[in-house]
Amino acid sequence: MRERAISAVGIVAVVAIALVFGAWGAVAVATVLAVLAGREALDLLARTGRAVLPAAGILATGIAAISIAVLPDPVAPVAAIVVILGIVALWRPDPVEGFGAWSTTAFGVLYVAALGFVGRASVYGPPIAADAPLAGIGAERAMLVLLIAAVWSFDTGAYLVGRAIGRRPFFSHISPKKTAEGVAGGLVVATLAVAFVLWLIGRSPLEALLLGPLLGIAAQAGDLAESMLKRSAGAKDSGTLIPGHGGFLDRTDSFLFAAPALVAVVALADLAGLLG
Repeated sequence: MRERAISAVGIVAVVAIALVFGAWGAVAVATVLAVLAGREALDLLARTGRAVLPAAGILATGIAAISIAVLPDPVAPVAAIVVILGIVALWRPDPVEGFGAWSTTAFGVLYVAALGFVGRASVYGPPIAADAPLAGIGAERAMLVLLIAAVWSFDTGAYLVGRAIGRRPFFSHISPKKTAEGVAGGLVVATLAVAFVLWLIGRSPLEALLLGPLLGIAAQAGDLAESMLKRSAGAKDSGTLIPGHGGFLDRTDSFLFAAPALVAVVALADLAGLLG
């Protein structure tokens, strides 16, 4: 319990750094976390019996995460990273192993590099209304607050409601402890939290009726996806670097899906002329 408390303080401190330094703080934190989580993901993939390119994969994850976070159009650089990994795999003596190492490593890189969307949400966040309660924190910090509030409130709500009244299994073949009641509770709490943050940044809380469930579902999907990977590898946690909390991938799995979902919503709203 003491280890979990100390680690929790460390996690909050990391989030505080990102909030204090704004967009570039978020990019730096997201990139470091992507590298650390990428190492764990590649290790889990290797434990499933698949060949990987560990060193190249870790480096590629960091570069891909930065590209996603800061470049206006990161598609070409990320595609180039996949091609380069293929070239590295050519050196494997066994073509079957080489192809397996290429495809598995490319998957691991693209999977974890999605953390770059945490930074992207900050760099390309929409402006905040001048009269909003949180107008002074800037758009980049507002997007971080919105994302963190959605993910953490969903996790907390799902845990508390699941423990209190959870009866019906939810994807029990992947995560036996999850319940449908817990997920429903998490979605309600996430929607309320998102509505509050939207009000703080000068947007209509009614937008949370779409954004809250969307980010909650994405967070849950990210958690289940990592659980599926861990079960395939026969592992309880992705690592042991965070005492009492497992590994870095365990702490960021929900953001891997929720951050791209938030960026997609912002981009679509911008195209539709709904942001001002």
